[in-house]
Amino acid sequence: MANDALISELYELTISIGVKAAELARGYREGGIEVAATKSSIADIVTEGDRETEQFIRRALAEARPDDGFLGEEFDPTPGTSGLTWVVDPVDGTVNYLYGIEACGVSIAVVEGDPTGDDWRALAGVVVDIFTGRIYSATEGRGAFCDGVPMHASRTTELPVTLIGTGFPYDPELREKQGRVLAKMLGITRDVRRIGAACIDLVMLASGRIDFYYDRTLNPWDYMAGVLIAREAGAVVRGPRGNEQPQHALLVGASPALLEKLQPQLEAWLAEEGLL
Repeated sequence: MANDALISELYELTISIGVKAAELARGYREGGIEVAATKSSIADIVTEGDRETEQFIRRALAEARPDDGFLGEEFDPTPGTSGLTWVVDPVDGTVNYLYGIEACGVSIAVVEGDPTGDDWRALAGVVVDIFTGRIYSATEGRGAFCDGVPMHASRTTELPVTLIGTGFPYDPELREKQGRVLAKMLGITRDVRRIGAACIDLVMLASGRIDFYYDRTLNPWDYMAGVLIAREAGAVVRGPRGNEQPQHALLVGASPALLEKLQPQLEAWLAEEGLL
């Protein structure tokens, strides 16, 4: 198990590489980028900025921590022998990145255990806003910070004043179903913000800029750093039906009291649409 000194070392490394990666990604964007490939659909894209930024992060981590594993969005995973794995999304919010919308980030976390299952422990994480350079960070048990200033999640408990955040998948049929669920959610809450980058949604949850966040079909690189940051800011982030860890089927986050009120209703509406 990682000790305090190692966690501090990992934290500093996470921030150092995250800041440099964000600068690199921003430079690619300022130089002009194009779609390099599509993935699950024509709307699900990857740019050379994504690929080059992940390769930079891989090289930097391999030099600093050669025995650690690596799980990134753009390339095949690399197993390690240390028991630690780096979970990386080089550009979360690629469509925003392509269009120059200032809502995308570099997301880096280091975890003990298998990040693709339920038995993992996030030790340190950072989300760096690519356009603004703002640094959101956390280590286990030490709180969450934005540019060194402590962050605290919302304590809202009343549904009529709850601002929700969510995302949508690339599959049009699933979007239609989730749209019907969102319409019902809007009937009992204040409003919705749809940002287009899970890591940014999660740091907004951590900073109290949204009160409740839910999303589906996320992968570990989408949420790992953001989940740690949100939890360290005081939010509860979990999966469906009592799962302590987020699942591909559902991630939800809010204050404990708000989560107890709203998650059961959300899950019931998702189930009605065959989404859970």
